[in-house]
Amino acid sequence: MNSLYESTIQSLPLLGRGKVRDNYAVGDDKILIVTTDRLSAFDVVMNEPIPGKGMVLNQMSDFWFEKLGHIVPNHLTGVAPESVVAPDEVEQVRGRAVVAKRLKPIMVEAVVRGYIIGSGWKDYQESGAICGIQLPAGLRQADKLPQPLFTPAAKADIGEHDENISFAEMENRIGAELAAKMRDISIQLYTAAAEYAATRGIIIADTKFEFGLDDNGVLHLMDEVLTADSSRFWPADSYAPGISPPSFDKQFVRDYLETLTWGKTAPAPALPQDVIDKTQAKYFEAIERLTGEKLKA
Repeated sequence: MNSLYESTIQSLPLLGRGKVRDNYAVGDDKILIVTTDRLSAFDVVMNEPIPGKGMVLNQMSDFWFEKLGHIVPNHLTGVAPESVVAPDEVEQVRGRAVVAKRLKPIMVEAVVRGYIIGSGWKDYQESGAICGIQLPAGLRQADKLPQPLFTPAAKADIGEHDENISFAEMENRIGAELAAKMRDISIQLYTAAAEYAATRGIIIADTKFEFGLDDNGVLHLMDEVLTADSSRFWPADSYAPGISPPSFDKQFVRDYLETLTWGKTAPAPALPQDVIDKTQAKYFEAIERLTGEKLKA
């Protein structure tokens, strides 16, 4: 399997590189999004790729875009990525890229939490609330919440941490009508996805969605959706409240980094091969369990 740490498409103008994705202009109205094998942890990009990870994320997003397309329009165009690059660049995009609509991104991430874990658990222990939303007393780590919570976050620059904001602050930033629409659609998406994932033995603990507007102001789901990078997936057969369950993502990387005396800022420490291998296996297992099919390499 070819690994891709950074794409080098010369036939299209480079728009920019994110933590994981490289974006290129396709005319004035479309973007080629190449999902590389880069991995970020604690908002720092690691130096080593996780081979095949970008393909997993890309194919997982495509799966969900199709499954949830009846709820909200998305950024897919149906244009084959191989058709917009030079012949000698096809291998860089095969299985790991999409040609997407060029949308105006909304600079607020839509976070939905179905279980109490991560920063939400820390918040609850300190205040009895998550992002200012009061919760019942006595919840345990990884407990299912009474109903899914919508907790928006302001998008940060690369290397910076996204900042949790209140729903009122979200309304101030983008307007009450759009904020309510994003909240309602996000909870609908999460609920539908969680119900499907449960049939595959997977719990979706939480996730984040990104949205953009087209030239007519129509809201679209964009970027990635319900991947192992943007969500916490737990195997249902090993779930137990009171502990942090194992997950299908970069858990091995995070666990390894937590053993180091590292300030969680760039440059990143080197990752041992066994951590890379275990992380790769988790991503591959996630897509197979979720879709019932092996990664299309």
